Amino acid sequence: MTNDTAVFDALRLDPNSGLAEWAGRLGTRDAIRRDGLEIDAASLSFCPHEWIDPAGYVDLQLVRQFPRMLAV
Repeated sequence: MTNDTAVFDALRLDPNSGLAEWAGRLGTRDAIRRDGLEIDAASLSFCPHEWIDPAGYVDLQLVRQFPRMLAV
């Protein structure tokens, strides 16, 4: 497997503070935008395309199982 897919942290705005906070997901640009979330451009990472689920997000269990396969 190669780290061939760019993924980013998905951010959402906290309604109380108005500050961006991590939404608990890593995903492709398209998935994050589609779901109305913000992209944290500074969080660019790469992972194998096999780790991307049909919704466009990274399977975090695979990241936990193989942490060195995520390239920052």
